[in-house]
Amino acid sequence: MSQRFGFSPLWIGVIAIAGLLIYINLPVKEQSSQRGGRLTPVVTERVLIADFPVTLQALGTAKANESVNITPQVSDVITALHFSDGQGVEAGTVLARLNSNEQKARLNEININLDEAERQLTRIKNLALSNSTSAQLLDEQEARVKALNAQREVAQENLDKRQIVAPFSGKLGLRQVSLGAYVKPGDVLTTLDDLDTIKVDFAISERHLPTVEKGQTVFAESVAYPGIQFTGRITNVDSRIDPATRSFNIRTEIDNSQQQLRPGMLLTVTLQKRVLSTLVIDEKALVPDQDKQFVFKVVDGKAVKTQVIIDERRPGRVQILSGISENDEVVVQGTLRIRDGSGLRILRTNNAPSSSIPGQE
Repeated sequence: MSQRFGFSPLWIGVIAIAGLLIYINLPVKEQSSQRGGRLTPVVTERVLIADFPVTLQALGTAKANESVNITPQVSDVITALHFSDGQGVEAGTVLARLNSNEQKARLNEININLDEAERQLTRIKNLALSNSTSAQLLDEQEARVKALNAQREVAQENLDKRQIVAPFSGKLGLRQVSLGAYVKPGDVLTTLDDLDTIKVDFAISERHLPTVEKGQTVFAESVAYPGIQFTGRITNVDSRIDPATRSFNIRTEIDNSQQQLRPGMLLTVTLQKRVLSTLVIDEKALVPDQDKQFVFKVVDGKAVKTQVIIDERRPGRVQILSGISENDEVVVQGTLRIRDGSGLRILRTNNAPSSSIPGQE
């Protein structure tokens, strides 16, 4: 029995480690009383007035400025392909031709008949000047010429449909057909995208509606280009609020002259609503206590716990409405080891950034 309840070397080690941990985590105030007032090393920051942008973030999908599937308007066999994968083309460039022998023959027939009808019309007009023919015959010949002109326009239109052209300048996608293939309306030959400008649509809550307008600057980021911001602007704000989500859509345009972005990419969009000139501190300086926020202000080498009122936040920075003033010094590292009235040994004092505006950092 005595062996069962005896202290083994393992238990002695566990107790020693537990005691060491308790000692290390004792409040500084208690350690100070045992060691004659030891100062706690901290890092501080000088409170300054800085530019503080009020921003919001949303996710959007990149779209081409113009985008279309190249498809034929009629059914026939492809007799010529004039493009390759990924080729850049100008508006009006001929991309493909379909079999048009029948349409060419029909147009040629109409042109021959029209030439003959116009010669007959000229002869009848000359006879009409000397009253050698009736007005009815002249009217009938004029009607025949007009009908043949209409037929020629229809035949020319049918012939033009056998020639597939680029509707605008842009970059072609992958070729989906081969020479000699039979195609019909709806079959995709390739795609065409205008990539010089990228459109991004995203939705935000209705509460932001009063602070959003055309022309505002946006910044977009993609996981494909870490650390790179693409600058754009708002071109349109939707006129309706979605009753299901209570949000509205915003359309932005981003210059993509280098064609780094592609349609379909997921972009994180940061919208800068306004820029405040206000007191800003490092977010690490905040010490939450229930539903309130405090900071440790440095006064005569000691920590003074001070309640602050905060408002807008950005990653790592927070706006201060009241509680501290410009040029006050607050603790930003070491807050967990100090209490109100603790003596401080300042290792260094950081300078707050003068600007936190995206695109200027």
